[in-house]
Amino acid sequence: MRVKLNKVHLSVKKVVIAGLFVIGSIPAFAQNADNNTNPYVKLGQKALIDGDFKAAVTNLEKALPSDPQNLDILYMLGYSQYQSNDYTGATKSFSSVIKGRPNDVSAYYYRAKAQNTLAIDTESKLTDEQRSNLLHASISDYSKAIEMNDSDAKLYQNRAMAFRDLGNLIGTSTSKNYNKTAAVESYDNCIKDLETVLKKNPNRKDLDLELKKVKVYRTSL
Repeated sequence: MRVKLNKVHLSVKKVVIAGLFVIGSIPAFAQNADNNTNPYVKLGQKALIDGDFKAAVTNLEKALPSDPQNLDILYMLGYSQYQSNDYTGATKSFSSVIKGRPNDVSAYYYRAKAQNTLAIDTESKLTDEQRSNLLHASISDYSKAIEMNDSDAKLYQNRAMAFRDLGNLIGTSTSKNYNKTAAVESYDNCIKDLETVLKKNPNRKDLDLELKKVKVYRTSL
């Protein structure tokens, strides 16, 4: 049993590391973390790789006061906050990363995802206007990331979902910021992005179904 658990643990670590390689930032911050003498950085890095994101947040927050402008620590913190469902904290951390590293595609990507998640959180007490602003900010971040890397299908896919969520929000007649014309435009943009992804990946049945749903939303306005 212990052997099996060790194998599972190792698999989880590989998945986390692989995911970070996909977003393109682990080589830089892993190397810098290895060279950093702050013990909290090393503990945070280890916790992140182990998938213990709450522990990673705790240690990386302790590391920041002595090196508050370290973009690699801030990135690791933002990623760990995102994985811990602290989307407000993740948005703040990735904003700091973007300020110092304005061409970091993955920082835009995760800030966009965090803002989108915040916007559609039904448990939050955000106003419709605040939700709309978050969705617009999310779309803007995805668009910026696409400008820098227009071959990444996941950027179009996630922007499509943000457009869909914005259309759902402002296309609801009971919403305080109801705007049918803008909702149609949001759905049209969603459809365009989904079609872009499907053109490259025609076997994505999940996205084909989503595309059909969005077209129904649009015609039902």
